[in-house]
Amino acid sequence: MKAPTAPRARKAAASVPAGEPRYAIGVDFGTNSVRALVVDIRDGREVAVSVFGYPTGEDGVILDPSDPALARQSPADYIDGFLHTVREAVKSASSADPFFAPEAVVGIGVDTTGSTPIPVVRDGTPLAFLPEFHDNPAAQAWLWKDHTSAAEAAEITAAARAQGVPYLGRCGGSYSSEWFWAKVLHCKRTATAVFDAAYSWVELCDFIPAYAAGCLDPIRMKRSVCAAGHKAMFAVDWGGLPSAEFLASIDPELARLRYRLYSEALPSDHLAGHLCPEVAKKVGLPPGIAIAVGAFDCHHGAVGAGIKPGTLVKVVGTSSCDLFVAPRGATLSNVPGVCGVVMGSVIPGVYALEAGQSAVGDILKWYVDRLCPAPYAGDNPYAALEADAARLRPGESGLLALDWNNGNRTILNNQNLTGLLLGQTLYTTGPEIYRALVEATAFGARAIQERTAEYGVATKDIVLCGGLAEKSPLLCQIYADVLNCPIRISRSAQTCALGAALFGAVASGAHKNVAIAQRAMTGVRDVVYKPVRESVRTYARLYALYRRLHDAFGTPDAAPAAFGDLMPELIAIRQEVRHAAR
Repeated sequence: MKAPTAPRARKAAASVPAGEPRYAIGVDFGTNSVRALVVDIRDGREVAVSVFGYPTGEDGVILDPSDPALARQSPADYIDGFLHTVREAVKSASSADPFFAPEAVVGIGVDTTGSTPIPVVRDGTPLAFLPEFHDNPAAQAWLWKDHTSAAEAAEITAAARAQGVPYLGRCGGSYSSEWFWAKVLHCKRTATAVFDAAYSWVELCDFIPAYAAGCLDPIRMKRSVCAAGHKAMFAVDWGGLPSAEFLASIDPELARLRYRLYSEALPSDHLAGHLCPEVAKKVGLPPGIAIAVGAFDCHHGAVGAGIKPGTLVKVVGTSSCDLFVAPRGATLSNVPGVCGVVMGSVIPGVYALEAGQSAVGDILKWYVDRLCPAPYAGDNPYAALEADAARLRPGESGLLALDWNNGNRTILNNQNLTGLLLGQTLYTTGPEIYRALVEATAFGARAIQERTAEYGVATKDIVLCGGLAEKSPLLCQIYADVLNCPIRISRSAQTCALGAALFGAVASGAHKNVAIAQRAMTGVRDVVYKPVRESVRTYARLYALYRRLHDAFGTPDAAPAAFGDLMPELIAIRQEVRHAAR
């Protein structure tokens, strides 16, 4: 693929008369699809949206039946998705809004999954575009939930601890198989031809803005501090990326790669470039529109949900991501088990703390796809199961689950952990299991919140966004009861894309800064899920049992645990709840 030629930079907003509507486009690359959202930057009104499902693999993911840890994606799907969704969203906006015109678009923002690194050749072409690597899984994008590099992540963690370097302090005390260096090292160990052919590696959130701007050169393209700080151990405190000496102690090739990566990483209020003529023509926009530096989906989603100090934003979809922010002057201790404390990765000039769970919606999808009872296997099995699960009271099923079907991201940071369901009888029903799985994800969320509170990151209010926040009132109420905190829902159903569009507006100069843009473009809905006192008490008892399982099964050096009272306690809770309902 030949990189498009970059135009001379200019401000797209210059041709838009003052006072007239101006728009931004947010492009959100999720696990299974990409969507583009056109937003009126004056008030956050969403004008048009377009969605493109990735065509390659199973639901857009390249899998390997012999290795359940493998998850890759086609870089071609990303480019096709960007072109299709932006083009269709522009067309739809032209039909839906009489004031919309392509010339009124001031900025484009991009968010993606991550860490999703792509091996590229010298001019930035993805290695998968070369005929000899087209069908090689290692030459594709290494999707965030690819866990094939668990051994390499453990090796990186051990080396950092042994050498006393500070790199792990900002990422929870251990390195993850979901992150950049572990994936690159695993490629080097298992797919030498791919590693040797790759000049550099580029995160998806950096690749798409660079493609749209016509500058795919991996040395010149703008790199995201979100991806660099949370996944590649980048921090200005120690001069950027981990030192060549440290990387060489793991593998000399990593040290050599370091010099083909980057020395600067930027927040998303910076420009990645301007829309180049060749891409502009394909999407129906004028060239020169500002393109913001990219970031990860949940980080932009937090901004789109109106995050501020004291607010926990939970982006709940296939997985979950928890975001907290604290001002520059705040004292943040290194928090064990989190996914990073990074300056500017959410809001420029503000510390962001990221945590999350490796599967939430994916656990429910697994159950529906693999084990759904026949009576619920209709057009919408999720809705049918949720309707009956919502009729159950907390503790009524006698079930308790661990939410580790895709490993544990926070607070244990161990992708080799697996799920557990306890308490089944011959009368256990599908809705009971479905509810127990939702409850398990809520218990996992509580474990995260308790860990961050322990280290001084207070939560005063909680905002949910993402697909499950939109689709599952049951999940929202269970979270309110388990966390014992009112739950509000982001006003936008496309919060990540809205956050991306917001940064497009800020990078263009149409909004002066993120705080001003948030006041204009974001908000929450009127509905509030309030904790129910009786449910809070029951869930507190169940959570205590969950934590016993969590700590005993999830901590490698845990002392032997006695669980002889656990099943009787589940049964006792079940009987009390059923008796009280009579």
